Amino acid sequence: MKTIAIIPAGGAGKRFKAHVAKQYLFLDQTPMLVHTLEVFQKSKVIDNIVLAVPSDDLVSIRQELIDKYGLTKVTTIVIGGKERQDSVRNALSAINGKYDVVLIHDAVRPFVTEKMIRQVVAAAKISGAASVGVKAKDTIKETKKDNMVATTIPRHHLWLTQTPQAFKFELIKEAYKSAYDEKYYGTDDASLVERIGKKVKMIEGSYENIKITTSEDLIMAEALMKKKTGGKINFRSGFGYDSHRFATGRKFVLGGVGIPFDKGLKGHSDADALIHAICDALLGAAGCGDIGRHFPDNDPKYKNISSIILLKKVKKIIEARGFSINNVDATVVMEMPKLAPYAAQMVSNIALALHIAETSVNIKAKTNEGMGFTGRNEGVAAFATVAVTERNKNGSKTKG
Repeated sequence: MKTIAIIPAGGAGKRFKAHVAKQYLFLDQTPMLVHTLEVFQKSKVIDNIVLAVPSDDLVSIRQELIDKYGLTKVTTIVIGGKERQDSVRNALSAINGKYDVVLIHDAVRPFVTEKMIRQVVAAAKISGAASVGVKAKDTIKETKKDNMVATTIPRHHLWLTQTPQAFKFELIKEAYKSAYDEKYYGTDDASLVERIGKKVKMIEGSYENIKITTSEDLIMAEALMKKKTGGKINFRSGFGYDSHRFATGRKFVLGGVGIPFDKGLKGHSDADALIHAICDALLGAAGCGDIGRHFPDNDPKYKNISSIILLKKVKKIIEARGFSINNVDATVVMEMPKLAPYAAQMVSNIALALHIAETSVNIKAKTNEGMGFTGRNEGVAAFATVAVTERNKNGSKTKG
């Protein structure tokens, strides 16, 4: 009997308020999605995996994630849909060959275990449909529209539904066809099976099998990962500074944003002082020298290069030394032009380059009240501080 797993990872992570989809955010130096897929890769009861991803990632995901991490069971990759249910439907439609059981699991539940997978698949083979979940621990109240309590619901038979959920192949196909024929969207796959009159068996899961939906969930996930790996976590910080004078005939670029102004910044690259300060802060936190060591200003290949490209290279440098990025806080000092209209795009550019949430990037603008070279509007100065995490799963400090 063959079992195939569907991992819907087509979401944009809007509730996470991140420019990077939450399934790609790093957890213990590894993308969250990889943590999830690795459990299914190692599972003895899973034969193949169908992965649904955003359309923009369909080509790159194979090289940058699947092949890189040796996820050989991912045999099919499909475009995700607007809603999670659409992603699962696309994955179901792409399944070729004979499978007895289809297992569906949220991409952002990285703490799923082999035991959960094994038990839910076994239950589905007997009952036709099964779902992992945990029993409700809190008192649950039903309210009216005005938030006044209507009744207190006895919790003895209440469950909080999780994934994985598993179904006999023909049953889940029937449930999905019925749902789409009637334009019905459920909150989970099991609810689609229930609405066609079939029963679902609940399997006891774990309260640690959390779905990472908000930034608060990510904090909890970091703690759970530390418990899981037994790894020592070291936090380090770095400071960076850069300044460039204004020059005519140059484009003014700051934070990866082209800003309309009658002058630009003088430099070998695009002279993006803000990005350079962040690069130096990251390199400093990881004990990797400074930006000049890695990208010398006499090397022609860096002539007029976008500093966002340099920032991406710096990310790879510090990750190779065992560091992941927690947050960036930067201050730009200049008189003119005003930074406020461009700050949000700067935050977005930096977050995207570093694969961190936009909420983990903060940009501030200050004037120097007419004092010094920035006060005389001769140039721009930028300061940056960063926090990084150094991990080594055997508990020892990463050699630097």
